[in-house]
Amino acid sequence: MDNIKLLILSDTHGHIENLITLFSWAKDLLPPNDKIMTSAFLGDGITDLNYAANTAGFYSDWKVVRGNNDFTSSLSSFTVFELNGHRFFICHGHRHGVNSGASRLIGAARENSANVALFGHTHVPFNKTVNGITLINPGSVGQARSRLGETFALCECRPGKPLKTKFWNISRWGKITQIKI
Repeated sequence: MDNIKLLILSDTHGHIENLITLFSWAKDLLPPNDKIMTSAFLGDGITDLNYAANTAGFYSDWKVVRGNNDFTSSLSSFTVFELNGHRFFICHGHRHGVNSGASRLIGAARENSANVALFGHTHVPFNKTVNGITLINPGSVGQARSRLGETFALCECRPGKPLKTKFWNISRWGKITQIKI
């Protein structure tokens, strides 16, 4: 396979308008136009996904985990999947203590033979490789806790190459722009 993109989002907390904006933008990146093949939702707003995706006409292969505010969900708190030669461990992060460091998250990724750990919970975008594990937090689509505002990430997965992750902001006016974190 060639270059495949992974859409990463988290922490919508009922802000469905932002999700619809994001999905309306992202649907133009689906095949045949581009190659978003998979989308990862990292919890706290699971009930928002179906309505927003259907409204925007965005259909993707979803990898979804529940967060600490997804009370009705019977989904797992973590999952593992492979995409184009990269193995992803995804979780919300609250059970891995991400507010106080990444050591438990890195350990969980290693236990699951993953080279990438995706997490939410902090609402702050993050992208760093620590001890051989790439850690990515897309920030929050609904309740930002950083000066960067509401954010999400798009990760290019190329076989045999490092991941290339770009972060995006959703403005109050529905404009989506690439940002540096």
